[in-house]
Amino acid sequence: MDERTRADVERAEAAIVEHYPRLVRLAYLVLPPSMGRHPRVLTAHGLVQRALPRALPRALPRTRLRRPVSTLPAQRGPAPGTGYTEVRLRTLRLALAYEPGTGRGAARLLPSVPVVWGLRLFPQAGGADELALDQALSGVSAPVRAALGLWHLEGLEEDEARAVLADAGVVDPEAAQRAAWQLDQGAAADVAVLLNSGEFDPCTVQTRPTDLLRRRQRVRASLVAAAVLVVGAVVVGVVVPGAGASSSDAGRQASAASFAQQALEPERLLRAPNDQWADTSRLDFTTWPARGRQAGNGKLLARALRVWAEPPADARITATAGTSTRPPARPPRLLFAGLIDGVMVVVLHDGERLVRYAEPEAATPTLHFARVDDADVTTGAALVIGRGNGWMRYLIAPWVSDATTRDLLAPDAPARPLHLAPDGVTDRVPTPPEAATACGRWPVVQFRSSQRIAEDHTFLVTDLGDLAPAHLSYLPAPADGAPPQPPREATGPEGLRSWARTACSLRSLRGEGVRSVNNWEFARQRLPEGGGEATWVCSRADTWRGPGLVTVQLQPPAARPADPGLVAGRARNTAACSRFGPDVVGDIRWRAKSGKWYLLAAGSRTVGGIDVAGKVRAASGTGTLAAPVAHGAPAGVTGRLRNGRSLRAIP
Repeated sequence: MDERTRADVERAEAAIVEHYPRLVRLAYLVLPPSMGRHPRVLTAHGLVQRALPRALPRALPRTRLRRPVSTLPAQRGPAPGTGYTEVRLRTLRLALAYEPGTGRGAARLLPSVPVVWGLRLFPQAGGADELALDQALSGVSAPVRAALGLWHLEGLEEDEARAVLADAGVVDPEAAQRAAWQLDQGAAADVAVLLNSGEFDPCTVQTRPTDLLRRRQRVRASLVAAAVLVVGAVVVGVVVPGAGASSSDAGRQASAASFAQQALEPERLLRAPNDQWADTSRLDFTTWPARGRQAGNGKLLARALRVWAEPPADARITATAGTSTRPPARPPRLLFAGLIDGVMVVVLHDGERLVRYAEPEAATPTLHFARVDDADVTTGAALVIGRGNGWMRYLIAPWVSDATTRDLLAPDAPARPLHLAPDGVTDRVPTPPEAATACGRWPVVQFRSSQRIAEDHTFLVTDLGDLAPAHLSYLPAPADGAPPQPPREATGPEGLRSWARTACSLRSLRGEGVRSVNNWEFARQRLPEGGGEATWVCSRADTWRGPGLVTVQLQPPAARPADPGLVAGRARNTAACSRFGPDVVGDIRWRAKSGKWYLLAAGSRTVGGIDVAGKVRAASGTGTLAAPVAHGAPAGVTGRLRNGRSLRAIP
């Protein structure tokens, strides 16, 4: 080997050492998911280590890197000529050889795979988005996964990635990129962010032991089996044509069945460490520790998992809107197991859903499913652990340090302390009134988060009949010349007064799977005939599944703090009154003290004028309008936005 070749190999070794995590992540992505996570992790490491060449060509291909389209900071790429492009190409070739049906013998690569005895290794479990992407990747070919990796992990442009795929032996790189683009566009979340998460990081792994008893038995049997295999290989010396493909399919089916079975084994339930929530930037249900006196009761946990997988005919199953009741696809996370008001309760979380299993004495078990994907410090702060006639209890997040209760219809009344048990279960809290009952009070819970994550952060949640409570927020009317502001917590005097006049309208949201409701005071208007100043409020309820529900109200001056406003319009499945739909117009018929009727209309800060057509003709050059109208006369209200567009009032 001459000096030039030796230097090239040394540069390649340096490139592997410096960029080892990104190379292993790329190999892990390209390898077939059907292998299982443990062998896939070990194989990814083995392939990268095997990518060190015996000799490199004198001229190394150079590719121009770009910053990934991810919102994450771009990884610092290697400089051209460092040997990285060659070892990346060799890693891709080795990983692509494992694709079923390629005809390339991946088995000959196995001796280079690291050996781990007695342990199972797998990357950290992600959330619902990571799970959905992993399932989507298992349905595409290795070249498609390689194209995604070159885009989102390596930061290559399409033409550069196409050239690398061709050099790696992909027959049709353009077809692979088209399929990758379709998967990329159809994903529910940013694929670049997900691929850079812990779910796809084979360098940061968790460990679990294998079956200890079975392993002890296999130690003795392995010696005999090895001898038999050696003799059999010598005697047979042939391979049956076509057996490889069928065994591969059978292996994939057996692996899938085994994986589904593992999800029902209590000892495989995920359990977060007690203080994990204080050492992570992700505060949601994945960081809740397992609590409750029965968290170690394997028989109870097995019954809960079994009923979830195959509910008996007499089991009661309820689910919030848009929530699947399918069995778990992987071992879920245990959040609670214990006795609540005479009922044995188990709460599980699979990354997307909360599942509450209840086992009353002498009664059939019940299952309650609720979507909670993309929860945060407020929407993941509590869940309903028990419910009775006119009361309920919360199980609170570990980052909640204090809880109080208050009545939204009494905004000036002080909050009352709410006792928290050591296992995080609250005392009984009154439930809000349902639609068929009078609205004389509206109890809510005010939480304060620990100073370990935020300084004196308090927020309100309310029960709307679902497993997860809804977070309440508030956005005051914009000040003249001030920039738009995001919603704030509704715990201040203004927010509480706004919700006092809006709370009873929450009854229409029960069972809708609502994660948060925001009161936005989008306009103020002087009423005709000296009627005082009224406030226009848009209450937007965001659901866990995405669509929003909007209610527009006019709140004229009132004698009592809890007097409800006048409903001006409602809309479903709309982006109005959100950051994706910041423009809104509302209109209503209002009767003055004189008995005269007026058409009132108002728009948000982007509305520069209002037009009325139909039986009523009127126009305004500002964001508000008040015009005399005959009671019942039809009229269509349209707002003129400052950018030239028009917007109809919410009906």
